[in-house]
Amino acid sequence: MIRLGFALLLAGMASGCASLAPQACAPGQQAMLSAELLFGRKIGDRIGVSEADFRRFVDQEVTPRFPDGLTILDATGQYRDNERSKLIREPSKLVLIAMPDETGNRDKLAAIAEAYKRRFSQQSVGLILKPACASF
Repeated sequence: MIRLGFALLLAGMASGCASLAPQACAPGQQAMLSAELLFGRKIGDRIGVSEADFRRFVDQEVTPRFPDGLTILDATGQYRDNERSKLIREPSKLVLIAMPDETGNRDKLAAIAEAYKRRFSQQSVGLILKPACASF
């Protein structure tokens, strides 16, 4: 689970980028927004989000919102638990999505994060937004 303070920092950075600077893209590419969603898999001190749980979540919440495609990577996250003065490491998932920079897409990302927090009792989901040039 990514710490709330870190998530708020990321959210503040993302909200401050309501309209990211347009990209000068190479021929054949188009300006897009690159989203990185960071999902911790621990609930408390145990792995609470199994591979099957995460796959169902992607099928039910992520794919319907972004049916054109995405990439999922296994990751290992860590954060400092200030309440217990302890470094916490956990298996995580990193979801990468390239999309047009439109308000509706940002709303979809927020809905995905909220759904994950509710379903798996998470304090936060990390979200990083960056301008990108893409071609597929």
